[in-house]
Amino acid sequence: MSTSEYRSLDAESELPISESELSALATQLFAASIRPGPDTPPQTAPVAPRGNVPDVTAATSAATGAAGTAQHPVSVPAGFVPVPGVGVTPTSPGPEVPAPQTVPVAPRGNAPDATAGTSLGHVAAGASHLPSGVADLGSFAVPSGIVPTVPGVLAGAPPRAPVAPRGSAPGWPASAPPVGDLGWSGAPATPASTGGDEAGYYFLGQPTPQIADEHEIFDVNAIRADFPILRETVNGKPLIWFDNAATTQKPQSVIDRLAYFYAHENSNIHRAAHELAARATDAYEDARETVRRFINAPKSEQIIFVRGTTEAINLASHAWGAKHLGPGDEIVITHLEHHANIVPWQQISQRTGAVLRVAPVDDAGNLLLNEFENLLGPRTKLVAATHVSNALGTVTPVHKIVELGHRYGARVLIDGAQSIPHIPIDVQALGADFFVFSGHKIFGPTGIGVLYGTEEALAETPPWQGGGNMIADVTLERALYQGLPNKFEAGTGNIADAVGLAAAIRYVEKVGIERIASYEHALLEYATPLLADIPGVRLVGTAQEKASVLSFVLAGHESLEVGKALNAEGIAVRAGHHCAQPILRRLGLETTVRPSFAFYNTFDEIDVFIRAVRRIAEGAG
Repeated sequence: MSTSEYRSLDAESELPISESELSALATQLFAASIRPGPDTPPQTAPVAPRGNVPDVTAATSAATGAAGTAQHPVSVPAGFVPVPGVGVTPTSPGPEVPAPQTVPVAPRGNAPDATAGTSLGHVAAGASHLPSGVADLGSFAVPSGIVPTVPGVLAGAPPRAPVAPRGSAPGWPASAPPVGDLGWSGAPATPASTGGDEAGYYFLGQPTPQIADEHEIFDVNAIRADFPILRETVNGKPLIWFDNAATTQKPQSVIDRLAYFYAHENSNIHRAAHELAARATDAYEDARETVRRFINAPKSEQIIFVRGTTEAINLASHAWGAKHLGPGDEIVITHLEHHANIVPWQQISQRTGAVLRVAPVDDAGNLLLNEFENLLGPRTKLVAATHVSNALGTVTPVHKIVELGHRYGARVLIDGAQSIPHIPIDVQALGADFFVFSGHKIFGPTGIGVLYGTEEALAETPPWQGGGNMIADVTLERALYQGLPNKFEAGTGNIADAVGLAAAIRYVEKVGIERIASYEHALLEYATPLLADIPGVRLVGTAQEKASVLSFVLAGHESLEVGKALNAEGIAVRAGHHCAQPILRRLGLETTVRPSFAFYNTFDEIDVFIRAVRRIAEGAG
């Protein structure tokens, strides 16, 4: 805008400033090089991330708008633009600027953000005053315990298992909202200069405050806030979901991702040139890559999407088994298996004449490894074993199982349905030929699962089903099949739920599977002696290595009766044979009551559960 234009505007508003004074001021401002150049850091205002943190840009606009009725736009608010050495004196002094206040990152909430404090320092550099509308971050105190300690990531220390107290450790402030990214992802910060490394730009360099109570690996209340179903009530009581071995609940991010897919990406994949087909294909293949990364598979082509663990095992048994098993060949399983890792091998044995052999366990539910090895021999063609027993929680020595199976020339399949949400999985380190799991066990949707296979094992496995997507060319006389992974994914797959599974895995990755394992182990260690102390309770499955599951029976009470009584208290457990009748019968039982834990459960919930079982045992339930 020219000086004459300024004069015209000035006359309309009747501000007490002359043309000569305005011209002198403009010259001084230009001479002072207020405008940022290539060597001058930009005077950027801080970004207020996802919440109600005051934003300097907003304050600036508010200050300007408020002054509009009394001041002309040409006026320079007192102390707002620092002009070194030009002799512009503020007409009224503003408040003194405190030192920049660095505060912890609190995403998706009302807590202040360190980016705001850091950036404000750049805005205020060289200034002695700020307008009254600019946010003063000095008024924000650092909330105690708002940034969780992240062992080995932020705090630089190895993970520590929490000490299980009689009740939950102090959690997130009651006024705090849900935390979607859990507070340990880096927040973007305004750089101090135009140079520097990329990591320094995107991630805060300030040390992360330590939480006062380090008993908890993470803030379970913040995590629970991301699972809407946990706010349900059952029979007038808060829902306590202790049926995680059957299925896990879903975070809001998974629910939202499914809705977004159907609203913006829904299409068939791999077969069209239009935009939605490209979006859906990208989302589906990104999900495959996410699974690959999570279990550390060498290539995404080795990740086969199926309906679940059951279908994955059936694919291996009926496709690989039908080709490679014959009369007298042997399949070795363990007494700990879920029906899904028993029945398919029975079926293929009946078809091929192969023999099914079963490795025994002791009374605590430990696999007898010497007896297992004694079953292996030159006729052993396949070993199938669970990683974690769904009925007892026993963690089997899978690395040794794989090693022994390979020593005798057998292929090895590991059922990871119960280990995938609780234990870090590295399929390359494990070395199994097949590893299978279900999405709904790891906070993902139902109807989606994964079969991982080594390139060698998959190459020698023929297609199981025929149809679209798995073919490269078809005539009336023959069909040419696609390569991996498509040759095992006939027809229209469960595209949306594969995308939802990827969202669930990303959520778990943000929390950290190691931290999940440590926290859940603390829950199990806390609950076990309390439950065992109740008169009439017999714990079922007391192996040294366990994960998540705590099965029991109560003298004088049927398992179903106990399950119904707990349901009256809002507590969901599984009561029955858990699709694992052989192992329960090995231990002299037909059914058990099975509470099973996940990382959103709490010590307080365990206390409620223990009191309820005690009342049932005493006849007051």
